[in-house]
Amino acid sequence: MGEYLSLDETSLSQGELYTYLTNKESKGKKGSLIASIKGTKAKEITKIITKIPLAKRIKVKEVTIDMARNMEAAVKACFPNAQIVTDRFHVVKLVLDSVQHLRVKLRWKAIDQENEAIKEAKSNGKRFKPKEFENGDTLKQLLARSRYILAKKEKNWTENQKQRAIILFQEFPELKKAYEHCMQLRNVYENTSKVRAEIQLNKWIEKTTELKIEQFYTAANSINYNKVNILNFFNNRSTNASAESFNSKIKLFRANLRGVSDLKFFLFRLTKLFA
Repeated sequence: MGEYLSLDETSLSQGELYTYLTNKESKGKKGSLIASIKGTKAKEITKIITKIPLAKRIKVKEVTIDMARNMEAAVKACFPNAQIVTDRFHVVKLVLDSVQHLRVKLRWKAIDQENEAIKEAKSNGKRFKPKEFENGDTLKQLLARSRYILAKKEKNWTENQKQRAIILFQEFPELKKAYEHCMQLRNVYENTSKVRAEIQLNKWIEKTTELKIEQFYTAANSINYNKVNILNFFNNRSTNASAESFNSKIKLFRANLRGVSDLKFFLFRLTKLFA
């Protein structure tokens, strides 16, 4: 068992979750699997991991987790000397989901408006024709096709995406504010200094209140609550990439087998390949 670990959960069959403790040094290959635990309860995770001798567990310096409180509780109970790091991708995804939530809300509003316009046109004996923008999108299509634009940085947009983004932000200024606010959080991770990152993160949380975009409130509260663990990322810039690599292999096995019928044998196979 190495000094830098990851704790993450994934589904095996029928939505049943298992928690995996993996070793970062093995990078999702042989020697990466330390423990496989049924369920996600902190009590159950602790019960299994504490079977590992304390002499080994106290040598662990860092454990990377997502934003789940049960994972944090388990790490604190099992690894007394370990620093807890909240994975950056989970933090960014939380904020990206807030932007997408706003986009979906606006899209449903646009659908309702179009349905009302169709109903009105029919009652007047006319045929409804939706407004088209210069790129050929209707309002409803514009919001539906902007999903990936809002998840990417502006420098990575294609020419078509740039054109669509210009129209989108002209029609929905609040979506532009939300996108820019999301990118500001992503820019926090460009820092090499933990002190500067903390200053920027605090400013981001403050600005969330000023923007008054309700979709960001939950994300900002979660980030503020997990701030210490989030900022621990800047000590070694550790992520859960190795754990995600391991999870993707499990999903591939599951897909190749078209599901897991014999769970015990599947876990035995994982042990032989990765433990």
